[in-house]
Amino acid sequence: MSLKIEKVAVLGGGVMGSGIAAHIAGCGIPVYLLDIVPRELSEEEKQEGLSLDHPKVRNRFALGGVETALKARPAAFFSKKDSRLIRCGNYEDNIEWLGEADWIIEVVVENLDIKKKVFATVAEHRKKGSLVTSNTSGLFVKDMVEGMPEEMARNFFVTHFFNPVRYMHLLEIVAGEATDREMLAEFAPWSDRVLGKGIVYGKDTPNFVANRIGVYGILGLMHVMEEMGLSVEQVDKIMGPATGRPRSAAFRTLDMVGLDTFIHVADNVYDGAPDDEEREVFKPHPVFYKMQEKGWLGDKTGRVGFYKVVKKDGKKEILSLDLNTMEHTPQQKVRYPCLGKVRDIDDPGERIKTVVFAQDEAGQFAWKVISMGLVYACARIPEIADDIVNIDNAMKWGFAWDLGPFEYWDVLGVKEVADRLSSEGRDVPALAREVLEKGEGSFYVRKSGILHHWDTTSKSYKPGSLPGGTLFLQPLKDTGKVVKKVSSASLIDLDDGVLLLEFHAKLNVLDIDILDLIEQIDSLKPKGYKGLVVGNEGLQAFSAGANLFLLFTAIAQKQWDVLEKMSRQMQDVHMSMLHGPVPVVVAPHDLTLGGGMEVTMHGTAVQAAAETYMGLVEPGVGLIPGGGGCKEMLFHKKALTDRKGPKGPFAFVQQAFEAIATVKIATSAKQAQSWGYLGENDRITMNKDYLIADAKKRVLELAETHEATEPRTISLPGEAGRLALEYGVEQMARRGLVTEYEQFMAGKLAGVLTGGDTHPTEELTEQQVLDLEREVFLSLAGEKKTFERIQHMLMKNKPLRN
Repeated sequence: MSLKIEKVAVLGGGVMGSGIAAHIAGCGIPVYLLDIVPRELSEEEKQEGLSLDHPKVRNRFALGGVETALKARPAAFFSKKDSRLIRCGNYEDNIEWLGEADWIIEVVVENLDIKKKVFATVAEHRKKGSLVTSNTSGLFVKDMVEGMPEEMARNFFVTHFFNPVRYMHLLEIVAGEATDREMLAEFAPWSDRVLGKGIVYGKDTPNFVANRIGVYGILGLMHVMEEMGLSVEQVDKIMGPATGRPRSAAFRTLDMVGLDTFIHVADNVYDGAPDDEEREVFKPHPVFYKMQEKGWLGDKTGRVGFYKVVKKDGKKEILSLDLNTMEHTPQQKVRYPCLGKVRDIDDPGERIKTVVFAQDEAGQFAWKVISMGLVYACARIPEIADDIVNIDNAMKWGFAWDLGPFEYWDVLGVKEVADRLSSEGRDVPALAREVLEKGEGSFYVRKSGILHHWDTTSKSYKPGSLPGGTLFLQPLKDTGKVVKKVSSASLIDLDDGVLLLEFHAKLNVLDIDILDLIEQIDSLKPKGYKGLVVGNEGLQAFSAGANLFLLFTAIAQKQWDVLEKMSRQMQDVHMSMLHGPVPVVVAPHDLTLGGGMEVTMHGTAVQAAAETYMGLVEPGVGLIPGGGGCKEMLFHKKALTDRKGPKGPFAFVQQAFEAIATVKIATSAKQAQSWGYLGENDRITMNKDYLIADAKKRVLELAETHEATEPRTISLPGEAGRLALEYGVEQMARRGLVTEYEQFMAGKLAGVLTGGDTHPTEELTEQQVLDLEREVFLSLAGEKKTFERIQHMLMKNKPLRN
């Protein structure tokens, strides 16, 4: 078969259904969103004078789902315009739409009888060959396909998305006995590439992979918590980033998921896995039922769960639940020696090792909880998945762990963990003993740059299979492809005449060493290189901007010549990127702020990850962009207004001013493109795993016709434009919307963006705008308020201090 998915139908307009529809629409695929027909009018509908026959009423649930998705925070859509690709309807009036869908996704209530009724309706109206999947979080495929037509059963399987759909990378695929494996072999890479999802293959077992491991971990820690007498906030502090878990840790995660949902998932395992050796752990703690009786389900019940948000003296306060008294009380400060030690450790493995092997109370708790999870994960192969990679990926992509369970084993040391288990009289899992006796003492090993994992079937190490079309940096580094390396950056040969400039400082902040490497662009063509990719594999940021600590030090020591040199060098290297002899493709992702955005805007082209968050944030520390950001924002906004049609001769100046002065941050690459931060010909990669490969491909395309370009010119409004912008800010100041210093900064910025003392009939060169920008950047750097703002920012973000 040749998979072709051009239209999707989603059945169920609830939180998950609308989230799935929003994500698929964001990937450019039209979606039908269907739900049941209401039997009664809502109060709002009565006030509008609507009848039960009105389309707005009949489609209420689907329309409401889209409305919920549009209001969701974090945003469910990459761009609100994507909602136009969703057509809302209901099962009675629009069921024939199923005949047009290539993929039908069931997302109704977790009730087998209801789901089977839905599938019967689908069977009547779908077209032959269309895919039918369920988003169930734990019902058995074998039960859902019972009585299903044979051809539909061949095209039926589970696609379990995680919430929020846009942000959770995981998509669990679970096939039934009748599922067509050739079809799955096409669907999985399509989902990976087009939907940007990380695929994990689970088996038809209760709660599949991620929820089976994750729910066990949360329920298990309840017992240890009770035994050690710890509080909700103590547990969350220990089981958060300090031990490789997300900031939501355990109890905040439960509040986000919803306690009723969690209890349902736990019951699934207890009822469906009678032979699980840890079955009794899946009995929800009595506290859960008490909370359920009180309606304390978490965020869905007015943010009352394990945490409760209240207002005190006009300020928001977050209380935590005392599990003994069942009262919400002020949180206590949580301090443990081992948590203090890991505060400034970036490497998750080092953090985990430091805490788990610590002797204080936090260390003892972490060891007990994490070791339980490691033993349990070993026992689940091959029950829930065929290999350790699927389990590790499920936990990283579905629960946002830094490492999967078997990666935890490796960073802690398989022998060390096994020895400690033995010393405590606990059984060492057979799988761990196998790795120690027949393997190299770890679950993963790297050979010739390729990561291998322990295969339980062959009892040997098996190379990981990477999706076709991806390009990862570690194998290149391991095989001698690093051309040059400095403390914060490297030049790596991607083959085919393409180099890559990788940032690798904390949050990939920019410094002099990086600028020195970029300066070599002009020498690439004579050396036979076709072009350059600027990219990296940072987990949190492409680049969070300039190195604030270096900037702070220079200001503190009044090294104005150093600051002037830094600003000029940054401007110069950006100009060489933009106009140089070889194409430079920038591949931003995640945080792309301040200087990181300046680098991005000066590429020949951009290949951005869908999840890219862009903005010029310098005003937040009392500055304006000083590396070409002001200049390039003008040109980008002008290109945008030229495309969209006339709005006045200098509308683009107003737009550039608002973007910088109000620190407008685009929360996706699509939004960045719609705001003009990215150009109309820049491209977006849905799955970050493909980003560097896509950027390299773009370099090779551009290299065929690329030639160095001459600097551009631009007309700006001059004094009249500056006065108009300053007047607008003055009105905001009178209403108390901006501070006195923010008004002062805005005036300085207005002077740059309107061209200083230019006249609207004059053409300014790029260099003249850069000179204005640099002059104002340096003048603001000398202001006391700027010094104080940078100091405050450094104290808030301690990782930026080193």
